[in-house]
Amino acid sequence: MSEASGWRIKERSWRWFQKALAESKNPSRLPRKNEQEMNKNYFFSASLVILICSLIAFSDNLITDVGQPSNSDPKFIIHGLFCLAWVCTLVAQTWLIRRRSFSAHKTLGAFSVLTALGVFLTTSYIYYTKFEGWENTFFLVRSNMIFITSFAITVTLGFLNRKTPERHRRFMYLATLYMLGPILDRVGGNTGISPYLTNPVIWNGMFLSFFAYDWLAKKKIYAITYVGYVWFWIVWAIAILT
Repeated sequence: MSEASGWRIKERSWRWFQKALAESKNPSRLPRKNEQEMNKNYFFSASLVILICSLIAFSDNLITDVGQPSNSDPKFIIHGLFCLAWVCTLVAQTWLIRRRSFSAHKTLGAFSVLTALGVFLTTSYIYYTKFEGWENTFFLVRSNMIFITSFAITVTLGFLNRKTPERHRRFMYLATLYMLGPILDRVGGNTGISPYLTNPVIWNGMFLSFFAYDWLAKKKIYAITYVGYVWFWIVWAIAILT
């Protein structure tokens, strides 16, 4: 081995040692690869869970009881199509991010904004046609009336922050969590489990997984995550106590 080759090996070894020493002093740099994997997998996995819940929730409309009156009511049909389109778009968008297909993600983003608008307008119209005063409205419906407005606001914030990925993905996911109420109620009804069990367990579980993702991937809890969860409970307090 020549003297020059020996010096190059020593130099590379010294650089490797310096890098290892720096990482040992700064542990936050160590999980970089793990962070990338969680960014790819968490939101995609969570969106699949939401899609599965949606299919269970509306399995009667789609399979077991297609003759029910709501299946012939245009406002419910259009509303259901928009909601399904939103959830499917969420799955597609998170899958595109996993594949690093950023241009396709941006293109589909324009469609998702229109879909979100459809979800908000059709849901609001259904509540409007059935609304008989706040005092006469069941507390679950009250909460969902506030949540659908929260959905619209967080989607808007997600769109405005589309050039800041950390904020964008969190706002869009939070928006989807806010629209889960009717879906989770029906999950219980179609599985023979009380909605008073499935609704809080699944809903809170999705929020807590959001906290776990933040901590495991970023070693901190983002304000969007904890403020979004605090607002979730404020809405329930308003719906139950007023």
